[in-house]
Amino acid sequence: MRIQYDSEADVLLLVLREDPPVDAVEGQGGVIISYGEDGDPVSVEFLNASVRQLIRHGEVSVTVSTRVA
Repeated sequence: MRIQYDSEADVLLLVLREDPPVDAVEGQGGVIISYGEDGDPVSVEFLNASVRQLIRHGEVSVTVSTRVA
């Protein structure tokens, strides 16, 4: 997974898989989910991320947790 933030566009992007998207759906509140050929999500975009307080300039923190069953 890859996380990108474009401060100029104020877009937070979560790339779940590196597969090219073939379809996208924009939900309420400026959330765009892109899907791959197999129908599974490949990325999620959050528009107006700082306005919606999803990200604050200078305060970026990412936690990755892996659980083995």
